[in-house]
Amino acid sequence: VTYTDPEVAHVGMYEKDAAEKGIDVQSFRLDFKDIDRSLLEEETEGFAEVLVKKGSDKIIGATLVHNRAGEMISEVTVAMSGGIGLGSIANVIHPYPTQMEILRKLGDLYNRGRLTKGAKRFLGFVLKLQRIL
Repeated sequence: VTYTDPEVAHVGMYEKDAAEKGIDVQSFRLDFKDIDRSLLEEETEGFAEVLVKKGSDKIIGATLVHNRAGEMISEVTVAMSGGIGLGSIANVIHPYPTQMEILRKLGDLYNRGRLTKGAKRFLGFVLKLQRIL
């Protein structure tokens, strides 16, 4: 953690590190301006970015830039240490509204991207059928 204004916190690898080790990654990023608590407290500067190993939800790195980044990085560190993937973080109940909601939303982004083309097509068919009935 670098205690600047805003704070910068990081754990694990950066994309460059992963590329050097031959690890394909997928990046998920959200800005704090999209988080309700940030809007309420007028603390909208910054972002959260989580890197996962491509094809899985295994977190290999995360960066947070925000006034409270030093406090927030711990949840990602615990998840990485415990083998908890980004998709599972979406299922964790976070009090609302809090700044930590950004991690749940990043988990949601990951989970939405997991649908394969076939699954999307099937789901679309089911929704159309439901409208007809």
